[in-house]
Amino acid sequence: MLLVCRFAPAAAETSAFLARARRAVALLAAQPGCEGVDLGRAIEEPGSWVLVARFDSVTAYRRALQPFDVREHVVPLLSEARTDEPAAHERALVAGPEGVTEHPSLLTDR
Repeated sequence: MLLVCRFAPAAAETSAFLARARRAVALLAAQPGCEGVDLGRAIEEPGSWVLVARFDSVTAYRRALQPFDVREHVVPLLSEARTDEPAAHERALVAGPEGVTEHPSLLTDR
């Protein structure tokens, strides 16, 4: 399961955004079932940021958002993400040193 959130903080708020994001990334990464969290900045548009968190299941993702410190620090940050695109994605293909793994869809074909 992938969580992909895009942010566009005001230039004057970048330092505060990064401080909050550091805490959120650390808290999410410490949750059971979280396989990693990345925060990146767009090269072409330095005011655009993306947070990508990988979870081993939808259940792990949902449980990761339940602890109090996550609700206190992570959820408010995520609520500031742009809402014009979907944020939760299922994995389809994952590549690593061992090769490519295809994951079955959780969705029914439409």
